[in-house]
Amino acid sequence: MSPAPRPLTVLASGIFALVLTMGVARFAYTPMLAYMQPQTGLGDALAGWLAGWNYFGYLSGVLLVTRLKDLMLKDRLYRGGLLLAVLTTAMMPLGESPLLWGASRYLAGLSTAAGLMLGSGLILNWLIRHDHRGELGLHFSGLGIGIVLGGLAVELSAPLVGWRGQWWVLTLFGALLLVPAWRWLPRPDQGMPLAAHHMAGVREPSRWWLWLLQAAYLCAGFGYVINATFTVLITEQQPALAGQGGLMWLLVGLAAAPAPILWDRVARRFGYLRTLEMAYVLQVIGIVLPVWSGSLSAAVASSLLFGLTFIGIVSLVLTMVGVRYPAHPAQIMARLTLGYGVAQIVAPVVAGELSEMSGTFDGSLLMVAAIMVLGLLCLIAMQRLGSRA
Repeated sequence: MSPAPRPLTVLASGIFALVLTMGVARFAYTPMLAYMQPQTGLGDALAGWLAGWNYFGYLSGVLLVTRLKDLMLKDRLYRGGLLLAVLTTAMMPLGESPLLWGASRYLAGLSTAAGLMLGSGLILNWLIRHDHRGELGLHFSGLGIGIVLGGLAVELSAPLVGWRGQWWVLTLFGALLLVPAWRWLPRPDQGMPLAAHHMAGVREPSRWWLWLLQAAYLCAGFGYVINATFTVLITEQQPALAGQGGLMWLLVGLAAAPAPILWDRVARRFGYLRTLEMAYVLQVIGIVLPVWSGSLSAAVASSLLFGLTFIGIVSLVLTMVGVRYPAHPAQIMARLTLGYGVAQIVAPVVAGELSEMSGTFDGSLLMVAAIMVLGLLCLIAMQRLGSRA
């Protein structure tokens, strides 16, 4: 009999998986745009469409997750998603065809759904079954760490190789991450249902509460995706900030890495809904700062606020779902993520087209800030319903 895995080892497997599926397969595309555009002629509109294909793949994966109930099948698909993350990264340098890039981004989106949705559900399930605290803050720190490490891989390799070589460096990095992500996650306990004490005293919220949460999370999808896709380009379009886009993206990752753990601590004191409201307000401020000022200090503050809040919102929402729906968290997570995914398909396409027509992202940022305010109002309405989370 092998010794039972330690919680930190299991959480570490999820961190490596998120660095791979999010930091490499997904988020490395953002700093890579600054190198691909001058070397390949990739325009803002196509960049937005490729991001939209990535999110369409993510949404497809989420739709699949909503239909999955067998833990062993989830585990197999999750591990397949880890492999897919490496393979899709290797597709990017094989040519300059928009169809090839689009296929890579779509399949990378599938791998992202596996790493984020299936991985989070499997790890949360393991924690609950083994009587550990059902918090995913440490797990979700992998997103911020992934942004930092993926961004560093892009920036450090840039002086040595062209854009194709940078993608090959990312592929090798992803292959190394695959090993602990695969090995350290134990196989699920097949056939061992949650015990009664795991769900004792838990009453699921009302249907209206869930619909309002879904609407608020959809709005968060708009707030997230514009900055996640175009932070580097938004920075580079400011005359005084040329060449600083990669640095801003690293600041996003540095702020995001500890953010889920910090938000977990705040939520213990104020509750999930009040803490989410704080995160929404801070994200709105971060979104409008580049419109208000083109200074370096505004860009730095915007990047830090975005990194601090976007992953905090995801972590808080999905952890709250695990707390309020312990019997079937993955299904509720997937349902919420459908709206989040729709926003991620629509927003970058619209923002890219608007930018190409106007020459600036200001209109897109103001639109997204207004949508985030609507999401904040949904959270306030949830509190009015009287369901404490």
